[in-house]
Parts: sequence; C-alpha cells; structure tokens
Amino acid sequence: MHSESKSPLGEFDLIQRFFKTGADAMGSNHAQTIALGIGDDCALIKPVAGEEIAITSDMLVAGRHFFADTDPEQIARKALAVNLSDLAAMGATPLGFTLSIALPKIDSAWLEAFSKGLFQVAQQYSCALIGGDTTAGPLTISITAFGSIPTGKAIRRSGARPGDDVWVSGTVGDARLTLAALRHEIDLSIGDLKQVESRMHQPSPRIELGTKLRELASAALDVSDGLLGDLKHILGQSQVDAEIYLKDLPKSATLQKQSIHIQNQFAACGGDDYEICFTAATEQRDTILQLSKTLNLPLTLIGKILPKENTEAKIHVIGSNGKLLNPEEAASLIKSFDHFAP
Repeated sequence: MHSESKSPLGEFDLIQRFFKTGADAMGSNHAQTIALGIGDDCALIKPVAGEEIAITSDMLVAGRHFFADTDPEQIARKALAVNLSDLAAMGATPLGFTLSIALPKIDSAWLEAFSKGLFQVAQQYSCALIGGDTTAGPLTISITAFGSIPTGKAIRRSGARPGDDVWVSGTVGDARLTLAALRHEIDLSIGDLKQVESRMHQPSPRIELGTKLRELASAALDVSDGLLGDLKHILGQSQVDAEIYLKDLPKSATLQKQSIHIQNQFAACGGDDYEICFTAATEQRDTILQLSKTLNLPLTLIGKILPKENTEAKIHVIGSNGKLLNPEEAASLIKSFDHFAP
C-alpha cells in the first residue's frame, strides 16, 4: 500500500483533504435539519417540528471486526452501513453522522479509498458527515449516526405481544459463511464466494423497510450478533417468549449447499447479517407480504410470540423434523457474538 511520501499531512489537513469537501456537499442537501456541520466545536442539528432524533453509535476495530488488510472502501461502507441499519430498525430516516478514526499512520492512498467508500454510502442514503475526530493509534473507526422519526412512531424492542408473528428480512447466514471461507474453515468455490461475500463486506441497511414498518411492526431490531440471540433482546424488553421454526429461516441458495447443521448454525446465530427482525400482529400478514413484493425484498415469517413462562425470556426452537430441540441443542443456536470473547 502506498504511503505518503511528500510533506506529512497534519490532522486538519487530513480532514480538509479527505472529508470536509464531501461533507459540505452532503450537508447542503440537509439545510433544514443540519444547521452547522464540520468546522466548529460542535455540529448543530435543528429538529423538524413533530419529529424526534434517533442516535446510534458503532465502533469497528481492525482484527476484531475486519481483517487489517481489508479494502478500505469496504471498511468505510460497512462502518456507515451498520449504523444506518440501527436507524432502520427503529424506523428512522438518516440525517447525518460523525466519524472518529484512529490511524496507525497517515496513508493518502488508504484515506482516498476510505473516503470514497464512505461518501458512496452517505450519498446513497442521504446522510451527511457533520463532524468527528482523528488521532494516531490502532486502526479503529467509530461512527455516530442521527436519524429522524415522527414523534411517537419509533419502533422499540419492547412492543412484542403474545400472538404476534416473528419476521425477518432478506436471508441470514451468508456473512458467517463468508467469514468461514476466509478463515479456511469451509471450502467455497470462487463463484460461491462471490455470491455471498458482499453480505459480509457491504451490508445493505433496510432503511425503506424500516420506515414502512412504523405502522406495521410491534417491535424490531437489526440482526448484528446473530438472529436468535438478537431476538432475545426483543423478548427480554417485551417480557415474552417465542417459538421459532428452523426450517423457515431464510437462507441463500449458496448456504443451502452446506450441511443442514451448518445451515442452521450460520442462519440462527452467524451474525453480521444486518437484516431486520420484527414482530407484528397476525392481522398484518397480508400487508407485510404485499410490502415484501413492493420492496422486492423477502420478508419471512419464522415464528410467533408466546406468553412468558419463567423469569428469563426463552426461545423454543423447533427443529427441521417438527420437534422441539432439547435445551443443549437450542442453546448452541441462540448464542450471540461476544465482543469481549477471546
């Protein structure tokens, strides 16, 4: 990778060269809500009457969330996309974001590619860069994103009720399949890897789906650490249990080439899918299926919400044979990614 060979760039030169111009161009598209962007001690967001501001923050660390030699365009796209996915899960429309980045060194070629990928996603979802920070250190990217939601319309995790359906968008498990291939845990052909690798490197935040679900979903979240493990957050906040059918988890044709054990493991708890898992009243089924057609996005019914039986929320996992999995088998599918695990 090319390193800076001319006079070294300082922090403010770096910001001006790689981020401020693009940020200014994006900010002009949000003049009503972004009152002040990069260049002062704080950015200013001016809420629109009748709307609330949603705020989310995610950090990506080299060696933990991505390989250190990953294409910087991919790193940037994913860093912003995972934050926009959180906004989507609550039904928010993106407004702007801040970027804080620690760099081992200032490398112009790396920064050029990184800023290119960042602003590609920012422009795609009309989300302006409005501030942040830079420093020297191990490669770390931290983004805080802001979105707007009509007052009282945010989709929370606490709204699921017994009798509700459980749905998930898209397919799940391909990001984990990609990681397994890159780690040489599983052999994938070049063609199969190309079919799924974008799910790991370039997730698609379901912004349009999220805004449509404001009037349909009783609860929602984005799937980042594993479908069933993340679903437990809804169950805990809503004080309910759930029943999930493994045979109904939506899987890509590429994942379906693997053994049924790998299919179920990766789809149920693989992580990094960034789809939306949501609950909705059974009366909404036809509307949700029509929405799926309108958005050209699979929305799959995978289970139902049950009354809570005990102190801790529980997922009853029904195997491919139609029988309830034993506690040990179920636990292996409900575990979530742990950022502090070795």
